[in-house]
Formats: sequence, structure tokens, C-alpha cells
Amino acid sequence: MAASSPELSVVVALPPGIVPEVGYAASLRAALATLGASAEIVVVAAPRDLAAARQAWPEATVEAAPGDGYGVALVHGLRRARGEWALLVDADLREPGPAVVRLWSARDQGEILIGSRFAPGAAVRVPALRRGLSRTLNRVFRRGLSLGVADLSSATRLIRRKTLAASYDATGYDILQELLVRAYADGWKVVEVPIDYESARPGAAYPRALGVGADYLRRFWALWKLRNSILAADYDDRAHDSAIWLQRYWQRQRFKHITELVEGQGRVLDVGCGSSRIIGALVQNSVCIDILRRKLRYDRKFGRPLVHGSGFTLPVPDASFPCVLCSQVIEHVPKESPILKELDRALAPGGRLVLGTPDYSRWEWVVTEKLYGMAAPGAYADEHIGHYTREELIARYTGMGWAHEDTRYILRGELILAFRKPAQ
Repeated sequence: MAASSPELSVVVALPPGIVPEVGYAASLRAALATLGASAEIVVVAAPRDLAAARQAWPEATVEAAPGDGYGVALVHGLRRARGEWALLVDADLREPGPAVVRLWSARDQGEILIGSRFAPGAAVRVPALRRGLSRTLNRVFRRGLSLGVADLSSATRLIRRKTLAASYDATGYDILQELLVRAYADGWKVVEVPIDYESARPGAAYPRALGVGADYLRRFWALWKLRNSILAADYDDRAHDSAIWLQRYWQRQRFKHITELVEGQGRVLDVGCGSSRIIGALVQNSVCIDILRRKLRYDRKFGRPLVHGSGFTLPVPDASFPCVLCSQVIEHVPKESPILKELDRALAPGGRLVLGTPDYSRWEWVVTEKLYGMAAPGAYADEHIGHYTREELIARYTGMGWAHEDTRYILRGELILAFRKPAQ
């Protein structure tokens, strides 16, 4: 960011035909003056509203939306923003100033802060029917997309600009959902901050609510697939409590077996840690490594040391850990890769290796993988390129003088082995 760039960019995306009254701009200016931060204001309006917007915001950068739709205008404003933080302000707020102050004061709590109408401590002064419609809409889509916020449709947000995706597909109000889904998928921390909300145009909200609902429904399937992708930062953690019984059972069995096998072994190096709850069960001075930064961002919640790195060249000294864990990783890389040698190198003499991978000698796994591949094309089944068997792995390690100490299975398909490295 250039030295002359502001700390804060205020982005006001105006729906067609809407230009906030004088009091709106005055409230926003007064709030910005109290923040102690350098700020710019970017206003994006429909071409027909440009003259009125420039009159209301003489000090702002006012630009024409490059197309129809609230999402088009909002994304355009975000691309024009230069600050470290981008503050989105709902054009329907009667007085945006208090919300601006609350969000800015809470900026250390996360990377995306939602000005929430439904979080504890919020005050909403709108007709009861409108409040009920909005709550219902948010509850339905919160459940459908497994998002941990009560107010998905709030258009008042503070966003650290580095969290923004390279591109967005939404053109309407569904941009509000897409911003959240992509933030969750990339592992950024999303926090709700209660605000006082009073609409400047209560009667105009009902058509908007219908428009929001239509936009959300139109984009729901695409956002659902993104939210539930195996690449999503919190995929493993969420699967632990999945509504799908088999997925939940599988994750919990893996957690049970692995935590039992590493218990009492001391400091653990977890290679390819993903976002599994196993991380939080490791001893405090364990180290978790993953190649995906989004997973590591999410893993901050577990409070364990995190390292961005590859299993092909582990960034640790030789023989530095009394226990090395590598679960559901080796099948994703070619068998000729150096990952198994790197696991051996990192493990101290006398230490335990816990290794998890599907057992391709078992018909149970082969059938499971084929069924999964049909149900979820492009997911795990298509990523498994290194096929191992129990006998093959045991032969490898016992051939080096290691002791095979335990074998565990999940539904006779996923294999978890424990080996002991020779003390000398």
C-alpha cells in the first residue's frame, strides 16, 4: 500500500434511484472525524443518479456503476478503494455514524466485521413485519450455507481489503452472501458487531427484501458448492458436526483413533494438518504444517503453532519431534514423492509415526470411493493419486527395522497405522 493511501476507504453503493439525504452524509462525516484515521469516501451510483450523488458528496470520489445490480456497484467500489480497510455502509441507514464508530473500534477482533442487526446488543427500529421477514430470510440462508453469523444480509461491514477475492460472480444483493462465503472459504475471521439500525425508508424495504430473497435463491446452489468444497478452510472442522451421519461418524472416528495413538507421545508434528479438530487436541507445543494458507488462517482458533510448508521439504530439523502425524495426505501426492522420507527424517529415534491413508487392498474402500466419486465429482475420489495398502506400508517400515505397533480402521476402508522408529 502506497504511503499516501488512506487507512480507511468508505464505500457507499447506491441502488438505482436512491441518493441518501443530507443528514446521512453529515452523520458519516462526523463519525469519520472522530476515528483518528485517514479516510476516503467512494460512492458508486447509477448513471442517472450521478449528478445528485456528486451534489450530496462533494468531497467523495463518485463513479458510475459499470452495470446493473447492487453487486456490480459494490464490487466496483471495492476495486476503487485504496485503504487497508474497506467500510461498506448501507445506504438505507438513517444515521450511519454510530455503526461506523462501533465497527472501527472493533477492528482488532477479526478481518471481516458485520454490522449486525440481530447480534446480542443490537437495536432494530423497523416495522415488525419487516423485521420478521429479514430474520426469517437470514435464518434460512444461515442454516443452508452453514455460516456462523445471524445477519448475512447486512450491507454495513468493515473488511480488511487484503481478504477480498480476485473476482466475484454476484451481480445483485447476493454479493453480500458471496463476500461471506468466500471469506469463510479462505479462513478469514468473521465477527458480528451489534449496531443500532433504523431505516431511512421503511416502506421501500419490502420490495428490497423480495429482491434480496430472489438473488439469494438464484445463487444458492453455487454458493453451497463453494461453502462445502473440500478446499474450504473449515471443511474438516465442520464435517465433525455434519448433518450427514456418515461424514460425521467418519470424522469422529478419525479423531478418536488418532488422538489415542498420539496421546502420551509428547510434542507432535502434524504434517498436512488441514482444519481437523485433532489440532486442538495435540499438546500445546506441537507444530502443525499445511501447504494451504487458508487452512492455517482458520486454524488460528486452535491455539497451536502453525507453519506454512510442504511435506516434500519439511521446514524442521532432523529428528526434532518425538511424534509425527500424517493423516489423509500421502494419497494426494505421487508415490515417488519424498514425503515419506521427510516424515522419517523429522521423527526422533524411538519416536512414534502415526500414518493415515485409504487401504486400496480393501474392497470396502474401493466401493466407498466409487460411490463418493459419483455423489461428489471432483472431490476426494479424483484427488487420490497415491494408492497404498496396509501390507505395503508395514513392509516398508519393518524392512527398515521399525516396529509396527498398531492398526486401526474406519469402516474397514480408511487405514491408520502406528510405527516406532528404532532408538538407535
